[in-house]
Amino acid sequence: MPEPQPLCASAQLAERGDAVVFDVLEYRRPARAFALRFEGRVVAYLNRCMHTPVEMDWQEGKFLDMDREYILCSIHGAAYEPLSGRCVGGPCTGARLIPIDVQERDGQVYWYPSRDIQPPFAD
Repeated sequence: MPEPQPLCASAQLAERGDAVVFDVLEYRRPARAFALRFEGRVVAYLNRCMHTPVEMDWQEGKFLDMDREYILCSIHGAAYEPLSGRCVGGPCTGARLIPIDVQERDGQVYWYPSRDIQPPFAD
């Protein structure tokens, strides 16, 4: 089991609020990821649109649309369901964001490395 990586205090993630953005390595290359709270759950994904591999936030941590219902790519307007990461509108309908396992316990949020996604200081 991979070692959990501390991400932030639970209180930093307000319901349907700004995300916490963090650095990872995907296949040993630097990448960005984000975590946000939606319907009481913390979810995390790579910060990469499935239509074109660009970061999606229009300002750091700003991922949700004006109604705070969908994760929105600021470049092409692709809309993703926050809990599943599934694209429900735009040029990548049916594709899914790349998830990162997260867990919330004792007032802290942790993310879990995978075979492909590692902490930025990993060997």
